[in-house]
Amino acid sequence: MNNVTPALELKDIFAGYGETEILHGVNLSVNMGEIVAIIGPNGAGKSTAIKAILGLLNITKGSVLLNGNDITDTAPDRVVTKGISYVPQTHNVFVNLSVQENLEMGAWTRSEGINERLEEMFTLFPDLREKRRQAAGSLSGGQRQSVAIARAVYFDAKILIMDEPTAALGPQESEMVAELIQELKKQGLGIFLIEHDIHNVMKLCDRASVMKNGKLVGTENVANVTEDDILSMIILGKNPKDKD
Repeated sequence: MNNVTPALELKDIFAGYGETEILHGVNLSVNMGEIVAIIGPNGAGKSTAIKAILGLLNITKGSVLLNGNDITDTAPDRVVTKGISYVPQTHNVFVNLSVQENLEMGAWTRSEGINERLEEMFTLFPDLREKRRQAAGSLSGGQRQSVAIARAVYFDAKILIMDEPTAALGPQESEMVAELIQELKKQGLGIFLIEHDIHNVMKLCDRASVMKNGKLVGTENVANVTEDDILSMIILGKNPKDKD
């Protein structure tokens, strides 16, 4: 039996906006060195789950745990210092700043070792080194996404949350970003994705959590299910392993 404490865990989360409850008892987890996706239709509650983790809305019931420690309703700036970083889908770089300046924006949590960490980022993201003086807004979509991911990792992130990281990218750049995410997994990060593309989930992730109407239909190892199984869960709200 696996008794390893998850790096990130949502336990029986109920949350929403004002009197409107969006999440109804959500349970999910992410381990270090693992990629987990949450997938579902628009309005399913995926973004609300992310906001609950980041301390951006009040949780009415349940707990968010980081390495077994309760961080429920922790302020967003303190969530970052605890090791959780977030990469939004859009508007995720400072377009008028250089690549290096964008990365240095991630240094506010550090009091020392800033230059060393910058070099670590250029080693991990070698394509950015030669563009370090270039304005981020002049880069391609995939390169901007690389900058956003690098800045998030700069924070000494242990958990990286990304919202549809390959959306609106062409096939070549999508593959580049997917390879970066896989490399970060190899580095030991726990990675939590919001995704809409079933093919990306099956190709990139270890586990998929399907959400519909604010509840998780189920979480499955992608090696044990097919794309049709995931699609069935999304459309019918039914886990293929559940008996009739």
